[in-house]
Amino acid sequence: MIFEIACVGILLTMFLALARGVIGPTVYDRILGVNMFGTMTVVLIGVLGFMSGRPEFLDIALVYALMNFIAIIAVLKYRDLT
Repeated sequence: MIFEIACVGILLTMFLALARGVIGPTVYDRILGVNMFGTMTVVLIGVLGFMSGRPEFLDIALVYALMNFIAIIAVLKYRDLT
């Protein structure tokens, strides 16, 4: 029961992060919103893996976190070049 409530809370936070990414007044607010969305996705994958008893979901979450980190660094580096 508590994990379902946690998943709903995480999904709500993901929605708010996505809203920040869409309506952010600056580019950096949008990047922050997308980064937060990616972080909450990692947390959601971890909670769902724990709920279903599948520890390999944590490996997937770690790979997704690494891809999210590299993508955000690349976007920020490209943003500084323009």
